[in-house]
Amino acid sequence: MASFLSKEYITAQPSFNRWLVPPAALAIHLSIGMAYGFSVFWKPLGNALMGANGKPLAACAAGATNFSEKLSGTAKALFATDCNWTQFDLGWMYTLFFVLLGCSAALWGGWLEREGPRKAGLVSMLCWCGGLLISAYGIYVHQLWMMWLGSGVIGGIGLGLGYISPVSTLIKWFPDHRGMATGMAIMGFGGGAMIGSPLATKLMAHFATPGNVGVWQTFVVLAAIYAVFMLCGALGYRVPPVGWKPANWTPPVAATNTMIASKNVHLKNAHKTPQFWLLWLVLCMNVSAGIGIIGAAAPMLQETFGGALIGHVGVVGFADIKKDEAMTAAAAAVGAGFVGLISLFNIFGRFAWATSSDKLGRKRTYYIFFILGAIMYCTASYVAGFKSLALFVACFCVIASMYGGGFATIPAYLADMFGTQFVGAIHGRLLTAWSTAGILGPVVVNYMHDTRLEKGIPFDQVYAPIFVVLAGLMVVGFIANMLVKPVADKYFMTNAELEEVRKVSHEKSMQNEPSVAQVNNAHPILVKLSWAAVLIPISYGVWSTIQKAWVLFS
Repeated sequence: MASFLSKEYITAQPSFNRWLVPPAALAIHLSIGMAYGFSVFWKPLGNALMGANGKPLAACAAGATNFSEKLSGTAKALFATDCNWTQFDLGWMYTLFFVLLGCSAALWGGWLEREGPRKAGLVSMLCWCGGLLISAYGIYVHQLWMMWLGSGVIGGIGLGLGYISPVSTLIKWFPDHRGMATGMAIMGFGGGAMIGSPLATKLMAHFATPGNVGVWQTFVVLAAIYAVFMLCGALGYRVPPVGWKPANWTPPVAATNTMIASKNVHLKNAHKTPQFWLLWLVLCMNVSAGIGIIGAAAPMLQETFGGALIGHVGVVGFADIKKDEAMTAAAAAVGAGFVGLISLFNIFGRFAWATSSDKLGRKRTYYIFFILGAIMYCTASYVAGFKSLALFVACFCVIASMYGGGFATIPAYLADMFGTQFVGAIHGRLLTAWSTAGILGPVVVNYMHDTRLEKGIPFDQVYAPIFVVLAGLMVVGFIANMLVKPVADKYFMTNAELEEVRKVSHEKSMQNEPSVAQVNNAHPILVKLSWAAVLIPISYGVWSTIQKAWVLFS
C-alpha cells in the first residue's frame, strides 16, 4: 500500500495523457467545495429537536441580547441535548472550516510535496468524509461539539490537504498554461456548493419525517458519494517525471520575462523573501474585500433596494417588508437569486481570469482586479443611491468573478516567482492569508453594518460607506502588487541542492522525450469518461443555480 501511494509509483509513463489530471483534481475540489454550502443545513438543524406539541424546542441561547450572552449560550449548546442550536452556534463550524484549511495547508504542504498528491488526496478523503460521518453521529445524539470536531476540525484538515493536493501537480503538467490548469481545479472548489446544496436539499426532503429533519441521514449519503469521487480523484493523480515538458513547447527565457523564475526557491526560504509577504497581502486584501460582502449578499440586496425588488418602487422600504410575511418571502427569493448569480460568476471567474493570466501575466491580472474592483465598489455605492438594480447586480457579478479569479491565479503567480518544485507547499503557507481574510472581511462588513443600524441609519443607506472601505482594501492590495519584483538570486537553490531535494522526494527523471501523439492523443476514451464524470454534476449545479437566479430577470 505504501508503494502504491508513493510518488515513485504514480510517476507517469511517457504515454500518459496529461488531460486526465484536471478531472481528477476537479473530483476532489467539487467534493470539498461543499464547505461553502453548509449554510443549507442551519435552518433544519435549528429545528432538530421537537417538543410534545410538535413545535421546535427553544434554542440554548434563547433570550441572548449581546455577544457575551450568545457565547454563553453556545458554550451550553456544545453538550446540551434538550435545546436547539442557533445559526450563531452552527456558524462556528464554518469559521473552523477555513481557519483549519489555511493552517493544515501551511503545516502539511511540505509533507505533500515529499509524499505526492495521491497520498494527500487519500488523507483528504478520509478526513473530509470521516468528518461528515462524525458530524452525522453528532446530529443523531444532538452533540454540537461532535459537529465542530467532525466537520469543523477534522473536515477542515481534509479541506486544506484536498485544496492544495493538485496545485503543484497541475502546474508541472501544464507549464505552458499554468493559470488555466489551476483555474480548472480551483473552479471546482467554488462549484462544490453549487452541486452539493441542491442535492443536500433534496436528500433532506427525502429523509425528513414529522420528528426528524433528515440531516444526519443526508450527511451519511453525502459522505458516501464524496468518498467515491475523492477516491477516484486521488487514484487518478499522476506526476510528470523530472525534465518532462509538453511537445513543441519551449520554456520562456528569463531575459525576456524576468517575472517567471527559471530556478526554484526552497520551502524553508520562501517566507524569508519580501515577495512572499507581498503576495500574502495581495491575496488577503482581494479575499477580504470580497468574502465579507459575498457572505452578506442576500440581506445586502434586500436592505438596499427594499420594495424595488418586488415591484414597490420608492414606496416600501426594507423595514416595511419585514412586517409583511408575503413580501418578506418574495424579497428573500430575489435575494437567493442574487446569491445564485454571483456564485456563477465566482465559479467561472476562477477559470476565465486564471486562463487570461497566461496571456496577460499574473501581475497585470491583479492590477486589473484591484483597479476594477475599487471602481466597482465605488460605482455600487453610487448606483445604490438611485436604485439601479441592474447596475448594482452587474457590479457585484464583476466583483465576484475577480474574487474567485484571485484564488485561481495566485498558485500560478507563486510558481512564476518561486519555481515549481515547492509551489504546492508555498501555496499552502500563503493560504493563511485566506484564513485571516475570512475573519477580517466579515468583521469589517458586519461591524459597520450593525453600528450604522444602531445609529438609526436607514437600511438603504447602510452599505455605501462599507463599499468605500472595501475599495480602500483594494487600493492596499494594488500597492502590494505594485511592489512585487523578481526574487533575488540568493534565495534560489543551486543545481546540487535541487538534485538532493528530488532524491529525498523520490522523483524519477524521464528517459525518453514523449512524442506529440503520446502527449495529446493517448487514452481518448478514458479522457472523455473522466471529464464526463465531473462535467455532468457541474452542469446539474449550473442549471439549479440558473433556475434560482432567474427570479432576478422575471
